This record gives sequence, C-alpha cells and structure tokens, in this order.
Amino acid sequence: MSTNPFLNIDRKIMGDTYTSAAVMDTLTVLCDDFGSRFGGTPGEKQAAEFIKATLESYGLSNAHLEPVAYTGWRRGQATLEIINPVQKTIPCISLPQSPPARFEATLINMEDGAPQDFDRRAAEIRGKMVMASSDVAPKGSKRWIHRGEKYGRSLLAGAVGFIFVNHYPAYGPATGGVGHKNWPGLIPGIAISKENGDFIRRLIKRKGAVLVRVTTTDQIEPMTSWNVIADLPGQQFPDEVVMLGSHYDGHDISQGAEDPASGTVAVMEAARTLAQYAPALPRTVRFALWGIEEIGLLGSKAYAKAHADELSNIRFYLNMDSAGAVVNKGINLNEWPALQSLFEGWSDDMALKFAVGQTVSAHSDHYPFFMAGVPSGGIEEVRKSLTGRGYGHTMYDTLDKVRLTGLREAAALAARLALRIAAEDHWPAARRSEQTVLDLLDSPGYQVETAYKAELTAFYERAVSKM
Repeated sequence: MSTNPFLNIDRKIMGDTYTSAAVMDTLTVLCDDFGSRFGGTPGEKQAAEFIKATLESYGLSNAHLEPVAYTGWRRGQATLEIINPVQKTIPCISLPQSPPARFEATLINMEDGAPQDFDRRAAEIRGKMVMASSDVAPKGSKRWIHRGEKYGRSLLAGAVGFIFVNHYPAYGPATGGVGHKNWPGLIPGIAISKENGDFIRRLIKRKGAVLVRVTTTDQIEPMTSWNVIADLPGQQFPDEVVMLGSHYDGHDISQGAEDPASGTVAVMEAARTLAQYAPALPRTVRFALWGIEEIGLLGSKAYAKAHADELSNIRFYLNMDSAGAVVNKGINLNEWPALQSLFEGWSDDMALKFAVGQTVSAHSDHYPFFMAGVPSGGIEEVRKSLTGRGYGHTMYDTLDKVRLTGLREAAALAARLALRIAAEDHWPAARRSEQTVLDLLDSPGYQVETAYKAELTAFYERAVSKM
C-alpha cells in the first residue's frame, strides 16, 4: 500500500472533478472563441492569454507567457489539376510548412508509404510527385509511420512534391506539418480526401502515367508564439518539479478539440483541483501549455533549450497531448523501467486499473524532455491499435466529438498522479546523460527511425547551406 499522506485530498479531487463541468466549459471557450489556435492566427495569442488568466484565477503562482520566435507559415490557395490523361481539378489543401510552388510532374503511387518501399523504388521516385496514404501501419511495419517520415523519405528519394491521401472515408483531407526540426519543408506537400485518392489510383491503374499541375501560394515568414507556464509551489523542496503539459495549438482547418484541446483543458482542470485541495505539496507542480507543437514541437523544444540549466530539477514530465480523447487511458513511460513498479503500485492504490507501458515516439512534447534525459511519460493508449487519428487533423475535429467523461478521466488521473509523484520520498529515476539517451535510441527497436532522422537532418543541412 502507498504511504502517500494525501489520500483524503485525492478523494476530494475525484469528487470535485466528477461533479463539475468546468473542464468542458474551458474546452468550449478554447474551441468556440479562439478557433484552431494555430501558430500565427489571432486566436493563438488570445488562447494563450485566456489560459494564463484562467490559471491565475485558480491561485497558481508566476503564471506567465514565454515568447518563442520561429519560422512560421500562413496558408494560401492550393490547386491540384490532372492535365493528362484527363482534365480534372481535385480539391486539396497545403500541408503546413510547405513552400509555395508551381510545377508539373508525373505521379507515383506509393500506396500506404511503407518505409522500405522508398528505398526499393528510389529510381522511380526521382523527379516525380509521390502519393501516399495516411495509414500509420503500412505493410511490413511494426511501428507507427508518421506523415513526416513519408514526406521525408520522399524528399530523400528525389521527389519534387508529396500528396497525402487520407485513409479514412468521408473525413476530407488530413493536415499536418512537413518541416523538419526548425526548418520548413523543401518540396510542396498537399493533402486530398480518400475518395479523390482512390479516383487517382484507379486512373493510374487504367490509363498509366498521370500528369498533374500543382500551384500553392503559402507563405513562410518569421513569427512569435508563446508557451504558458504556471506553478503550484512546493513547500519543502520548491526547486524539485513535477511537470504536466500539453500543447494548445491545433491545425488551422478545424477547432482541434480532441487533438490537442482535450489534453489542454485536462491539464488546466488538474491545476484547478490541485490548487484547491493540495496547496501545500512538498514539491512544485508546474503546468505548461505549449505553443506550435503541430509544426515540430517548437514550443517545448524552446522551453527545454531556454531552461537547460533547470532540467535536472524536473522529477517527471507527464505529457497530456489529446489525453481527454484517449479511450483506454494508460501511462506510457518513455523507457523508464525503474518507474514501472511504482506506477503499477499506484494503479492499485488508486483503485483504478490502468496499463503501464514502456516506449517512446518522436511526435509529441515529451520528446524534447526525453532527449534531454528527463524522466517522462504520457497519458496514452498503451496497447495501441495502429489505425490512425480518426477525426484528428481534419476539419471534423470539433467540440461535439469530445465527451465530458473522457476529460474528467484525464484530469483526475493527472492530478492524482501528480499528487503521488510530488509526495514520493524515494524517487527511483534520475536524469540520464546525453550518451545514455543516444545509446537507448541505438537499440534494435529504434535504430531504423534514428538512422532515417540522421539522414534527413544531413540532407536539410546540405540544402540549407546552398540557399
């Protein structure tokens, strides 16, 4: 049994969370008043100011905005025209960070975009426009294959453009960034619906080569975003920090209600209940709402860089990206086996059965902390089915898709874990060295993706040096 002295507080947090609609009210304001909150939109700054003011109203300390300068992107018009063997205009949207362009090219259908196929068909790809689906589990792959990897492998193989085809019917085009690190994309990327992708595939099969014309007018320019930070100060060890975080920026084509705002408001609700019922924790609990995650984790990366000398003080970072929309909420530890039994014991102590896993991906705000050696994890489905995002990253990721129960589950789980992490006297995880992190990523489960990212980084460095 746990020796946690705050079990009575734990029960008050549960009672408040499950009898209050505050978390849904906050989500409604974020989505209906501020829209997507995408980087560079008016709603982004408005949302940041609202989050800061709300956290201050809960009684948190030092609530503030930290500016993040970055290379931003504004959507223009995008047109995809089939010019041979038929003439037809296909509705499309640009993918964020795609450069403006006008060109003609022959399409090559890469089906679901399996990584090994890009190497096998490299000679065919060069000079063509690649078309690949949004399916995250291509044939032969046991890991999640991100959109960015399909775009990046197209780039490495010499493609002149990229078409991202949604694999869900009736959802329209799916969006998502195509930059790498802090660099915008080097070739244009556009997205189309499954139905139009199927039409083009049939056309290729029936008629042979398909020639298209692509025109995009997007803009890449300097911008500023903001991270929102606030603390519940610790009473005995204030410099030791438990951190809960989620990004608040969605994609500009929707409200981003599930992804990420269900996680944003769950962090804020955890802040509300902890501030009310646990104001005297021994260690500080810090709440972080990140900007511009959707185009490269730029907000959390900027924080990790700006606060590099403080990262050793972070006992644990819990990432909550889209947590309110996760159906089977578990805790995925980012390769921290020393914490496994502790979290499993808390599951018993909390009378709440949740799975505890051990893996890490490079595609949310835990990653800059993981790379800096900070103990980290997230509220996720531990036993994932590799089906994809559903409504996420489409125009249909709207407020009506989110359940109040899911928000409550995420907020309560986060608050109860923060309570225990902050109170635990015998914490079994310490910050890793840079070499230890690199060695971990050089293990069989991560070698392929690590090698690919290194190759892509070198490609960008060469390309940027020639500009």
